[in-house]
This record gives sequence, C-alpha cells and structure tokens, in this order.
Amino acid sequence: MAKISPLMIAPPLIFGAFVLLAAVGMFRDDKDALPSARAGQPAPPVVMEPFGDKPGFDDATLRDGEVKLVNYWASWCAPCRVEHPNLDALARQGIPVYGVNYKDQPQNAAGFLDELGDPYTALGRDPQGRMALDWGVYGVPETYVVDGDGTILLRFAGPVTQRAYKERIEPVLSEARARADN
Repeated sequence: MAKISPLMIAPPLIFGAFVLLAAVGMFRDDKDALPSARAGQPAPPVVMEPFGDKPGFDDATLRDGEVKLVNYWASWCAPCRVEHPNLDALARQGIPVYGVNYKDQPQNAAGFLDELGDPYTALGRDPQGRMALDWGVYGVPETYVVDGDGTILLRFAGPVTQRAYKERIEPVLSEARARADN
C-alpha cells in the first residue's frame, strides 16, 4: 500500500480552507461592513491629548444624553479629505461630530482644518493610536454613532459619503434620536 505524503494533502486542505472562508464572506448580510465587537457596548474611555486650544471631550460628554458621531481622522488620510465636506454638512444640520485626530502631526492636522474647515463640536489627539485601539479602529477614517448614554450603536469604516450617510448612518441616528425623545 502506498504511503500518502503530508505534502500531498496540504495543498487541497489549504484550498478548502480558502474556499470556506470566501463562502462565509460572500454570504454575510453586508459584504462591505467590517464587524465591530463594540456595537451595543459602552464606548471605551476617552483618553486623548488636547488639540491646540480647541475644546476637547471626555467620557461624560459621550453620556450627555445627546446622540452624536465620533470621527477618527488624520491629515495624511486621503479618504478623510473626501468625507470632510460631508461631516461639515452634518455639523451644519445640528449633528454633533466629535473628532479624534489619529497618529498625526499637530501642525499638519491644524493645517488640514484651516484649509477644509472644522466640523467638530470638540476634538482631541490620539498621537500613538492607543484610544483608537481600544475602540477597535482598523484605520482612518472611521465614524461611530454613539447614543446619549454612551453606547456605540454603529461603527462605519471608510469615508462618510452622502450615500453612506443615507444608507447606513442616518437610519441609526434617526432611530436613536427617536428613542431619546420618548
């Protein structure tokens, strides 16, 4: 009887594992959404450095009874530049947007806001990305919908485009605001 070498079995097993992984990914409800272990949980602690003379925010701010967005961004991030006008429009509509400047040089970040405008109700710096790690940030931009008691309702990875806002973020914001009004 011929002995089967483990080297002959490895390629089909690796291929089978890949096919299984791909199938799981293809049949998810939202193929574009990255999963978040934080949804439905209290927001992690806010531990940031000040951003110049701009007002900052803390844990109490996230639990002030108001539904809000927390947006991680950086001046070196091209998609952050794409989403910035949309964040500005949301802020003008009265939606509080709290900013976390992620792994950025202070002068570059200040220049970014000077050039494009400052949509943030309050803002701070996360120069080493430690707070972002606690929040589960994969990369910037990422935006979180946080309800009035500090619970994360949604994590949106990628730029907040008009389509993303209408399809993903606005329904969660509206539902949270309706619950807060009752």
